[in-house]
Amino acid sequence: MKSILILLVFTLFHLSCSNSKTILIERLDGSKISVADLDTQIQKLVDTADVTGITVSVFNKDTLTYQKAFGYSNYEKKDSLRIDEVFYGASLSKSLFGYLVAHLVEEGVLDLDRPLQHYLDKPLPELHFEKEWRGFKNLQDDSRHEQITARMCLSHTTGFPNWRWINRMGEFHEEGKIQIYSDPGTRYSYSGEGIRLLQIVIQKITGKDLEALARALVFDPLQMDMSSYVWQKRFEEKYCYGHTADQQVIPKDTEDEPGAAGSMETTATDYSKFLEHILALESQDSPITQLMFEPTIEITSKMQFGPESLETTTENEKIGLNYGMAWGLMTKTPYGKAVFKEGHSDGFQHYSILFPKKDTGVLLMSNSDNAERIFKELLQITIGDSYTSWKWENYIPYNEK
Repeated sequence: MKSILILLVFTLFHLSCSNSKTILIERLDGSKISVADLDTQIQKLVDTADVTGITVSVFNKDTLTYQKAFGYSNYEKKDSLRIDEVFYGASLSKSLFGYLVAHLVEEGVLDLDRPLQHYLDKPLPELHFEKEWRGFKNLQDDSRHEQITARMCLSHTTGFPNWRWINRMGEFHEEGKIQIYSDPGTRYSYSGEGIRLLQIVIQKITGKDLEALARALVFDPLQMDMSSYVWQKRFEEKYCYGHTADQQVIPKDTEDEPGAAGSMETTATDYSKFLEHILALESQDSPITQLMFEPTIEITSKMQFGPESLETTTENEKIGLNYGMAWGLMTKTPYGKAVFKEGHSDGFQHYSILFPKKDTGVLLMSNSDNAERIFKELLQITIGDSYTSWKWENYIPYNEK
């Protein structure tokens, strides 16, 4: 009897494994790919392009249908990467912040189009910061700061550079003086400084820091137990390291202050819960996602960063490249609106895109400086996304110069 039970268990396990290999993932155009074929193609890309590690999560019918990790968590130790390991989320922090802000707008706490100066008890240049370099003192002779709104911060139209110590040409300036390069509300220019300003104002309005707000509005409700805007003790021994292009391990850096622009730590498992929630809200015509994904500014820059970000082009008109509340938008794909968000920092490269009308999306999270070189092909083989503006994103394929 015991041998029969063992045989039955073995048979059921074998059938379960076989079925998982024959599951078909549906792409945007209706074509399908099996889990086995997708595994093989992803592994080949990872090996060919020297990607240290990457997790790939695919959503069909608003539900996570595929999620796997490839490569290493720590290349030196050859530790296998896992989907439940903590990644530095980089600018994925912003998309979650946009969702948080949308909640505050819906609750009447914040008006998207009211100048942020109106929420402060003193002029922005006079605000005190323990670390003086974080202040806005040198804007005292530029009254345009009084025009900046929450919507401008979230849509990257404040006129600020990405960070004060890096100008719009991508050149480093050690003195790090904040300045406004273009009239607020008139031009897209990606800015962590704008997101940071909105965080400062929201914390003053609510009397709560970002981590407390995120915990109450996002992390706890969605059971994102391994996500935080500040480093947590529970993350120790459960995180992956970033890696350079030549697969050198980058020492782990941790944050003890929450930063909406880019301090979040999260896992592929957790961030997938967030994306599933966003897809569900969109299918319900939620006022939250209606706010987040309302087009604010058409993007006409040739590149998102660097010198070519100052050049204009019509190349992306066909996809309707735009920006909403901390999310990028493509308003003219054959499959309806698409919403996306990237994350990029030393050793970590991420990308997520959702096509709500098709209930389809993909999340790519990597701990390698080589990952963006396979994003174009990964988007095509997973969900058939050939619409992401990979040139604008600078996702130059590994096999192209």
